[in-house]
Amino acid sequence: MENSYANSTNQVATLTEEEATRYDRQMRLWGIDAQQRMRNATILVANLQGVATEAIKNMVLAGIGKLIIIDEKNVSEEDLGAGFFFRDEDVGKKRLEAAKSRIESLNPLVTVETITNISVREDALEALVSSVDLVCTTDLDRNTMLRINGLCRTYHKPFYAGGSYGLAGYIFCDLISHDHLVPDRTAPKDQPKSIKTTAAYPPLESAIQFKWTALTKRQTKEVNPALFFGIMGLWEYQSVHRTLPTDITQASELESLSNSLISSANVNKQVLTLAPRELIEALATTSVYEFSPVCAILGGILGQDILKTLGGREPPIANFFVFDGTTGGGTVCRLNMS
Repeated sequence: MENSYANSTNQVATLTEEEATRYDRQMRLWGIDAQQRMRNATILVANLQGVATEAIKNMVLAGIGKLIIIDEKNVSEEDLGAGFFFRDEDVGKKRLEAAKSRIESLNPLVTVETITNISVREDALEALVSSVDLVCTTDLDRNTMLRINGLCRTYHKPFYAGGSYGLAGYIFCDLISHDHLVPDRTAPKDQPKSIKTTAAYPPLESAIQFKWTALTKRQTKEVNPALFFGIMGLWEYQSVHRTLPTDITQASELESLSNSLISSANVNKQVLTLAPRELIEALATTSVYEFSPVCAILGGILGQDILKTLGGREPPIANFFVFDGTTGGGTVCRLNMS
């Protein structure tokens, strides 16, 4: 038996009775149309680590249609800290073999597919990207993210990336051209209404080449760019060494890379001339570790933002979010968005 609902454009969105019951509360929050779009969406997630774990939980509980996860690695002892889909007895097993049934148990109405024989670096990934509605990568290196973002652009698929580095982390999104609702400021206060607007997003390659002279001194202070360039320094370090820094002896090189990026981006010198040494040392010594609270926050925001994109009601991140676990605060950097 099915329940049918008519939306504002006279289209009919059909949900089963079981779905209508399970998702009743959230449909009251974001509407039937948004729920239907989520239900029809197929999401590809690459790499099952701490941030992805939390994002997947949110998306599955919200009722996306299908989740496809790519990961070739085995469960390690380090995965147990932030990966709540894993247990002690899973160490040595394939991550996806250990996690699949636990992900499915969150919401039996969501189809979960796992792929352990396709690498994010293989050509077979292209066909997979072309077949889904949205791609989300987590904890990957910059060059791999750039390649996958390029594939998403080729097939006009929204792209998200996120990851954690110890107590720090980031989320980036390239939604290409995205429609969502915003308040109509011309409407009377006692008769609020929303209008549709379109936001144009740049690819990752363009976003990270943003020239900060576009921001005033005050705007630059509000964004607090030090952590952003610390993360950019980590990306550059990883590109050179094929690994992240692991101890204090590598801080000087990371500092040099970050400072070079600050200089080339023309950051307002009254706000930031050099990456703070304390920040660089923290990133150098903790970037390879996952901390469960940080992954929970980043993954929670990532999952919710993907749902916003699918729902098309609220504005998503625009377009680079950085999180500082030492203060518990985060900022959004609007990079090369028109």
